[in-house]
Amino acid sequence: MPEITTLKGMHDFLPTDMYVRRYVIDKIRNVFEKYGYEPLETPALEYYDVLSAKYGEEERLIYRFQDYGGREVGLRFDLTVPLARVLASHNELPLPFRRYQIQPVWRAEKPQKGRFREFYQCDVDLVGIKSMAADAEIIAIIYDTLKTLGFDKFTIRINNRKILQTIAERLNLPADKYLPFFRAIDKLDKKGWPGVVDELMRLGLTHSSIEELKGLLKLRDVPTKIISTLRRVLGDIEGLSEMESLFQYLDAYGIPTEYTVFDVALARGLDYYTGPIHETAVDAPKIGSITGGGRYDRLLEIFTGKPIPAVGTTLGLERIIIVMKETGMIPASAIPTRVLMTIFDTTTYKKTVELAQRLRA
Repeated sequence: MPEITTLKGMHDFLPTDMYVRRYVIDKIRNVFEKYGYEPLETPALEYYDVLSAKYGEEERLIYRFQDYGGREVGLRFDLTVPLARVLASHNELPLPFRRYQIQPVWRAEKPQKGRFREFYQCDVDLVGIKSMAADAEIIAIIYDTLKTLGFDKFTIRINNRKILQTIAERLNLPADKYLPFFRAIDKLDKKGWPGVVDELMRLGLTHSSIEELKGLLKLRDVPTKIISTLRRVLGDIEGLSEMESLFQYLDAYGIPTEYTVFDVALARGLDYYTGPIHETAVDAPKIGSITGGGRYDRLLEIFTGKPIPAVGTTLGLERIIIVMKETGMIPASAIPTRVLMTIFDTTTYKKTVELAQRLRA
């Protein structure tokens, strides 16, 4: 007998599930389009060369195989790298380019609550604007989307990779250790300091350096206070100037300050981030981030040969739906009303169908 279940980390979505998914996707799409973003779709399969060397240690999670022609291909890992490939392939696309994309991606993850091997990402990206105004627009879209879905208790954590790089320099780490340093910090939420200290020491940090790092990464406060504190320690660096500008732009969107926090411990695990980064966490249930993204000014250069600024975020559809279900946020109207028309005998068939058609009109 063949296996009659789905592969681990992959799911069937029955009609009731699909109505809920459609409801949530429609809400998300409406916000994206309200901000002037245009839809894009890309193939599930990409040449492996397109996907490789973009994700750091996460690259091992790519589903990779040879097709019947002997070509190395892979299932898309995210929607950001395919966007970069599209922009390199289509010179007719104008800049700035605002695009959204809602499609499945695949990762060979260890399945657990909120973590699957096939899942939908809802991406929104702004390409071609270097100003922090673009980053603020993306964060405003995150806030607007979550509020539209009915979320209230959530926090958008914001940091900057340039600040973390300056901290790495201050701790005398060589340049080839910066990315492993970011990845180690990214594991703090999962492992805590006991699980990360050994990794940091393998990078060459001393106990005293790690204690200094702990003090810096514990900084979570209103932006002006953190910027002032970090300037005294790190100097007037570009990363802090960018954050100052970013929060000034965010003020224009009227986002209440309780929904955003400058969190120096935020690192993000993917290698292609170059500037401001952000994640969103909900107070309950504990499920990890429901959005994540940042600025990736050098990714497109790999494909186009010239630097093109870009910033974006992804909303994790599966995690968002899990939170909405567990907290009673799915309205009854998400599932269509059904009316049963009873035919008692053949003589009433025509009248019953006519009535049903009137109801459908």
